[in-house]
Amino acid sequence: MSESESPEPESPADSEEARSNALLFGVWDVSEIEYTDPSTKRYIAVTPIAHTMGRHASKQFKKSEISIVERLINRLMQSEDNTGHKQKTMNIVREAFEIVHERTEENPVQVLVTAIQNAAPREETVRLKYGGISVPQAVDVAPQRRVDQALKFIAEGTQRGSYKSKQSAAEALASVLIGAADYDMQSYAISQKEERERVAAAAR
Repeated sequence: MSESESPEPESPADSEEARSNALLFGVWDVSEIEYTDPSTKRYIAVTPIAHTMGRHASKQFKKSEISIVERLINRLMQSEDNTGHKQKTMNIVREAFEIVHERTEENPVQVLVTAIQNAAPREETVRLKYGGISVPQAVDVAPQRRVDQALKFIAEGTQRGSYKSKQSAAEALASVLIGAADYDMQSYAISQKEERERVAAAAR
């Protein structure tokens, strides 16, 4: 091949377009996700990459740049059964997304983002000591912590729904996501959020 026939180098714009056109798990489009909560939008990164192979580990305070799907996977791994089993947990999330799509006919990534925004508590309590007396005080929750708490509630709800149950982890996760996205008060994630805010309201 002559120099005149050699392929042109890929431009940054082309590579950016290729990334935007990539699909999560080879199925789900993440290019047109809508956000209803502007305060948490910058802390919910949506990318087609579900496993960064630990590339973010050396970057302190950069967790908000990691895909929210991978953060969910990592949070689900923080249990006795799934610790260290990333491929197993990825399969659970992939299957849960398929179940969510079957039940709602919506993009499961959009359902996940909506569920996180709905389950993120706006207030919580801290303990302040006055002369040896511990007094609860309501405080606003930082946006990044709101996302962290929502992921925690979703992971806990998944574990509770599948532990010693005929329901699989994927089915339990799908139920938690759909319930939180619909703001169902019976959903574990939403009930935990409401409880946190109720206690905080009493401590104002």
